[in-house]
Amino acid sequence: MGRLERMHTSYCTLFSVHDTLFGSFIITGMSGRVSVLLVGEGNFSFAAGLAQEQLSMGGRAITATCLQCQREALRHEGTAINIQTIKDSGGEVLFEVDSTRLGDCEPLGGRIFDLVVFNFPHCGRKSGVKKNRELLKNFFLSCVQVLREEGEVHIALCNGQGGTPADQPMREWHNSWQVIVMAAEAGLLLSDVRPFDDKKFASYRCTGYRSQDKGFHVTKALTHVFTRGLPLGTPQKLRMLETVGEERVHYHVPAELKDYIHRDFLSPGSVHPVRVTQDILLNRLTEEWSISMVTEPLPHVIRFTPECLQACGLKTDSRHCYWVQPFHTAASFRAEKKTDQSTNQLADRPTPSDDEGNTEAVVEALEGTHISTVPFVREEGQGGVDGAPNAGRDCEGESVGVFLLRHSLLPQLKVWAPLRVDGEQGEGVFRRHRGCCVEGGGGDTSARITEDQTEGFIGALTGVSGLVFQKCLISPWAQPAFHQLLLRGVFPAASEPLRVLGQSLEGLLAPYGVSLILEQGGLGLTAQPMGEVGRVSVDDFTEDTTKVCVSMCLNMDLLATLLFSLPDWRILWSHDRRFLNFFQLCPLPGTPFRPFSLYPVHFTYDISFWAGSQWDELSFHAVVREASKGTVEQVKRIDTFSHPDLPQTSYCYRLVYHSHTHALSHTQALKLHAHLQTLLATRLHVDIR
Repeated sequence: MGRLERMHTSYCTLFSVHDTLFGSFIITGMSGRVSVLLVGEGNFSFAAGLAQEQLSMGGRAITATCLQCQREALRHEGTAINIQTIKDSGGEVLFEVDSTRLGDCEPLGGRIFDLVVFNFPHCGRKSGVKKNRELLKNFFLSCVQVLREEGEVHIALCNGQGGTPADQPMREWHNSWQVIVMAAEAGLLLSDVRPFDDKKFASYRCTGYRSQDKGFHVTKALTHVFTRGLPLGTPQKLRMLETVGEERVHYHVPAELKDYIHRDFLSPGSVHPVRVTQDILLNRLTEEWSISMVTEPLPHVIRFTPECLQACGLKTDSRHCYWVQPFHTAASFRAEKKTDQSTNQLADRPTPSDDEGNTEAVVEALEGTHISTVPFVREEGQGGVDGAPNAGRDCEGESVGVFLLRHSLLPQLKVWAPLRVDGEQGEGVFRRHRGCCVEGGGGDTSARITEDQTEGFIGALTGVSGLVFQKCLISPWAQPAFHQLLLRGVFPAASEPLRVLGQSLEGLLAPYGVSLILEQGGLGLTAQPMGEVGRVSVDDFTEDTTKVCVSMCLNMDLLATLLFSLPDWRILWSHDRRFLNFFQLCPLPGTPFRPFSLYPVHFTYDISFWAGSQWDELSFHAVVREASKGTVEQVKRIDTFSHPDLPQTSYCYRLVYHSHTHALSHTQALKLHAHLQTLLATRLHVDIR
């Protein structure tokens, strides 16, 4: 067993996931007896075989239905015997059941089923792909009305009909039934594709449309397994209250960032791959380095100074910052509590504090508001950077400073754990350790160190981890928010810390495709196809040239994507419990993630409009993120045209809608695109062409 595997099993707790094996069906997450509804049966030979197997396994009786009336169904050879077999097994047979109107079927009596099966649907005769697509769509819309929330839909299609890469050979998309898109209209995801086993039941005999003697070609036929996807959320501004130094800052988080806040990926006991990846890295690095992690939760906002942008690596470019204009100061907030005690729950709830008087988190004190009070050292001064908003005033006329969502953890780390060459350190800020034992910390950090002593401060790394934000253009690997791991320390220059730390990272990450590139001032960590995943930099710490400061900054989200072969970094933010269920089994690093949504379809739409001379492309991309609810994977500007007489420019962009976590249909993508047009007109005041 390798080093990574040993470290991985040291903190892993095994979880059990129940899968019910039912004949050729595997019903994930279900234990006990499974209720099954079969629709569109012909001679009931499949249902008869299934009913007998279900009876032998102690399962529930099945319900088998067909479209024909009883007299018409009984004309086919063997049908009467198969029906009797189903009834003898305790099953039920229903006639004249329309698979596209299951919710209105009185004989079903409003029952809910774990599994709905439709083998080889067809409109009959030479109906063409369009009519059969419509049949599939209407069936899916119907079956979700009788499907348990965690149930499955199994639909068997002849080879090539589905239009997925599982078909061999795969048909051209326009000539297929497009089963994934049809199912998405009902909010269903394609979660698995299995060979259809026509030899499973000895009595099974495939018939054609309405039980005709000419059956379907079942060779290489496939069973497509569909499950429910979660609905897309609605982006809304998130109200936040945080303490920054002596000020309580009340502000709004932009709607496109709401889903990234307070997800607790790094909380104690988390099995999220971001946390798993960070634990692996820290445990590996602490075998060679002394590392101390900040344990206090840090605010998401920092007070603006030119120095803080330089610390973030932005120098004087502020376009990539999320600026925050507070709308409450401490004074106005106190006034609000006094005048609105009847609705503000904070009036009746004291702010908790520890033994040293530091305030702690106060969560959900207002409806729709996350309250988080965390200590921080106030930074004085502002101004001098183009693009930074000016300080304003609140409702009582008091001056309100300018803040920004942290673009990097470095400004806060410098305040919490300033590097000093005398070995001194503030009390209660962080703990140090050597060795591999890293326990979960609270708040937005992810590591609490278990030992309080180390051999001196020189040569040790001090670190912090948490969420950072950056305005960026939409592309497959551009992230508006991600978890950053930052380590920083002072070392003797003669020890070549940059080279030694680079070797440690290369040995750990090279097996996953990470390369180290020597750059000016440090090392760049890159991987394909995402590009940069981290950086190690070195600079002079003091006038004493015998010592250097080394900083290591890693993008934990992209590294987690690499370690577990995730198809898209956006899947890290999925609310679907099936995502974390995979990691509850503690897969080893390098184990590919098994998607719960196979072959998601891309939808491409263009949008063009007239805009004024002060066009802000970053703002446009922010609106796209919000309007599309995060489903736009890529935006490309394909054309521009300047009006010869007016100060206007026409822009044309191509947007690609694509989601690995939600059932994105053609109808839904069009609605999102129409909403984008409305939002652009109202927010950015453009004229849609």
